Amino acid sequence: MAQHRPTRQTPQGARSVAASVLLRVARDEAFASASLDAELDRAAQLDPRDRGLATELAYGVLRCEGYLRQRLGKYAPRGLDKLDDETRAHLLIGAYQLLFLDRVPAFAAVSEAVEAIRRRRGPRLSSFANAVLRRLSEEVASSGRPTMPEALRASADPWLIERVAAVVGSRDGALDLLAAGPLPPPLGLRLRADQKRQDWLERLQSGMPQAWVRPGKVSPLCINVRSAGRPEELPGARERVWTQQEEGSQLLALSLGVRPGERVLDACAGRGNKTSLLCELAGPGGVVDAADLHPSKLEILQQACAALGAPVHATFPVDWCIGTGDVPDGYDRVLVDAPCSGTGTLRRRPEILRKNLPRAVPELQALQAAILARAAGRCRPGGHVVYAVCSVLREEAENVVERVLARIPALHPAPFESAEARALAGDATSFRLLPHVHGTDGYFVASFRVEP
Repeated sequence: MAQHRPTRQTPQGARSVAASVLLRVARDEAFASASLDAELDRAAQLDPRDRGLATELAYGVLRCEGYLRQRLGKYAPRGLDKLDDETRAHLLIGAYQLLFLDRVPAFAAVSEAVEAIRRRRGPRLSSFANAVLRRLSEEVASSGRPTMPEALRASADPWLIERVAAVVGSRDGALDLLAAGPLPPPLGLRLRADQKRQDWLERLQSGMPQAWVRPGKVSPLCINVRSAGRPEELPGARERVWTQQEEGSQLLALSLGVRPGERVLDACAGRGNKTSLLCELAGPGGVVDAADLHPSKLEILQQACAALGAPVHATFPVDWCIGTGDVPDGYDRVLVDAPCSGTGTLRRRPEILRKNLPRAVPELQALQAAILARAAGRCRPGGHVVYAVCSVLREEAENVVERVLARIPALHPAPFESAEARALAGDATSFRLLPHVHGTDGYFVASFRVEP
């Protein structure tokens, strides 16, 4: 039997949070990030270290589940598929701890998994779990731990690995991109433009000595933090000095090169993170409108932008696949951050690996081309359009651009006018952000000018 030595209560809390996330993803096809946020809100007692552990357990298991199943299957002759979801979740978490984490001793990882299964499913299944995890623990002790790229090689769809390799140049590079960490990824804070980043770096670090606080690499407005606890309790939160926004997403909005007084359209605005930054860049003399398929998201956007003191001018519910709705034309700049596979966001959305991407991506490509073509038509002659996706695949990037350029003769690739984008792209008309290179989520970003 596993040694039932006393363990701290908080790691058990972290394990419970992770198991709940895995169950919601498996049973409801829920988004891991939304499920995790909800579970962490319920577990307010967890300290920052254990909130980070819960995140790593949930995201790590989802990212390399296929590999974990293989390793456990060696000691479970009937496999894992016939087990109930809860038992399987705790076995996978235990295996992940044994194979990839050294902060939790092996005996504790086994003991916690066995005890969790015993409480929920009874002694028979807990005895089975104990035997399986003990044997895996012994194998790890004798043979060592694998690397995350090794695990992803066995977990990710070969189709995805091949497509990413075509972008980065090698299969090893593809695995490095897909395995990019850290887990959990940092929380991106976007400072208001009137704030000095160095001052807030010092203030945040002094207010949270235990936290990891670093300036962003590609966005001059970004501060990345880890192990900082609940975002609403961080210095500057009440004063709305910053808002939460992933660093690569910040750069997308900056890439549009908005100038004070311009008229701007955020064509796929979602809940408005980028929209609020565009409002700030356009200033009180500018006009920023937002469009999205979902009216409910536009309501959230309006409230969020107003709360930040950067109100949006108008919102338009529109299905770009059908037409342009009530969206007017004549904008100086249009941002098209199109729906996509999300393959650049695996650090935050590891459940994407469970999707049938070979089937989904061609459908998304057609959707992206339709959105870009119609939204670009709202831009005035001489104006600028930026197309972006949080995907690293050519099918959703260069291939979409080629399709749209063939359909819209007035749309021409053009260098970026944004200093932040030019720092990465130079005179090129597109660039990629790559997790293992830039430390951000993965994106493709392309710039166009509408010719008269």
